[in-house]
Amino acid sequence: MSAIRRPTFSFWRLVFLVLIATGTVAAILRYSRGLGATTNLSDRFPWGLWVGFDVLCGVGLAAGGFTITAVVYVFNLKRFSSIIRPTVLTAFLGYLFVIFALLFDLGQPHRIWHALIMWNPDSVMFEVAWCVMLYTGVLALEFSPIIFERLGWERPCRMVKAISVPLVILGVILSTLHQSSLGSLYLIVPKKLHPLWYSPLLPVFFFISSVAAGLAMVIVESYLSERAFHHRLKLDLLETLGRTMVVVLAVYGILRFLDLARRGILGTLRRPEYEGIMFFLEMGLGVLLPIILLAIPRIRLSQPGLVAGGFLAVLGFVMNRLNVSITGMERASAVAYFPSWVEIAVSLALVAVGFAAFRLAVEHLPIFQQADRSTREVRAPAWLVASPASSGARGAPRSVDQPGKSIASG
Repeated sequence: MSAIRRPTFSFWRLVFLVLIATGTVAAILRYSRGLGATTNLSDRFPWGLWVGFDVLCGVGLAAGGFTITAVVYVFNLKRFSSIIRPTVLTAFLGYLFVIFALLFDLGQPHRIWHALIMWNPDSVMFEVAWCVMLYTGVLALEFSPIIFERLGWERPCRMVKAISVPLVILGVILSTLHQSSLGSLYLIVPKKLHPLWYSPLLPVFFFISSVAAGLAMVIVESYLSERAFHHRLKLDLLETLGRTMVVVLAVYGILRFLDLARRGILGTLRRPEYEGIMFFLEMGLGVLLPIILLAIPRIRLSQPGLVAGGFLAVLGFVMNRLNVSITGMERASAVAYFPSWVEIAVSLALVAVGFAAFRLAVEHLPIFQQADRSTREVRAPAWLVASPASSGARGAPRSVDQPGKSIASG
């Protein structure tokens, strides 16, 4: 008779249970007593942690989904197809995280569906709502073949894969629209948002920084998957993402400082106040330091250096979104905002649920196991692939089915 297998009780499982229990209590209080009694939000400061972290960061950190799928399906770089499934899963969970977070932030969450029938095309928030809803549907379709494979449903799986390229193109369009439109939300408050963060180019900054954050999140997610599931870290692929991050972060940083110089704001940084200190931390830790680390080949080709650069880029992205939504708005609102324990507990519980959902998906669905097969199955249409004659002297790319050398061996 086989012994009964008892569930292991680890430190992180204890942390998860504490976060879920605390978040459940906070959710009950929020819905029973209302926003005013349980949060530090007010008419002067209506958007706090649930918008700055849950929405702005949740959407931006999920940008790796449209970036990697576009690289594979549109630009036909099939060697990245082995990381599509965990990346799409991360993006899908990220958008579900945003939707559930909005149910706590909205004063009347039961009316969240009103954007479907009550149209206001002049509103940026209306455009964001529709793009988020549509892109969540696109991610659900992109993720559905994994579930169909697990259930053995071959025909639906083939049907979704047949429209994969149009789905990816639609996802790129929708992501470009709402990633930038989240920045457009703050264009209506030029007198309230601090000039270190307010700019007519705010939609451009939001989009570029989301691309860098999405690539960084792929690196972080791959590292965490290695630690949790003992999945081999694909350094050859992630190193390429690190090099791309250097370019994207450099473009973003240069544009930010050129914009500050054009508007005459750089002079205010000579005597930095609270906002200036937060700006230096954001740009130093989240932009300059990752560029330095990832621009040095010896550091970028090592796992600790690559992961450190990814973590710092994610940290800088989170700081930017919190600076825009909270730090930059406090002075004009005459409010020193700090989230209540209910706000913090709900956000941490949602993050914990996201980690748990990712683990369940990995344990019960072919997220990593089918990487080799999915690599061979990825095919872009002929009209999207450059002909051999146009490739010049570069030569043919290495087949993804051929075992490659490790980075360390060159």
